[in-house]
Amino acid sequence: MQNEELTLSILRNIESLKTQKILSTELGISIGKVNYALNALIDKSLIKAENFFANKQKNQYRYLLTEQGLKEKIELTTKFIARKKAEYDLLVLELERYRVESGKCH
Repeated sequence: MQNEELTLSILRNIESLKTQKILSTELGISIGKVNYALNALIDKSLIKAENFFANKQKNQYRYLLTEQGLKEKIELTTKFIARKKAEYDLLVLELERYRVESGKCH
């Protein structure tokens, strides 16, 4: 998973209460990578961590998206959509070329 993709995935999933283990399973990456990415996002002030006191395990945190994090999430989502649209457009052109080559053009 690329860095921007990882950041976007975490920012999209961060607001629901999840452990790093659950987040790592959902994203298909190691717990260590999740921990590293979360700390990097905290350092960049995109998220903040708070102890989740309602939980019996006092070492569990709730991660909150900051205003800067929301702006980053919007920017990364916009880039992601543009990239996927460009991929889609290329696939449509490729499909059309296959149809022409096979003589099955509409």
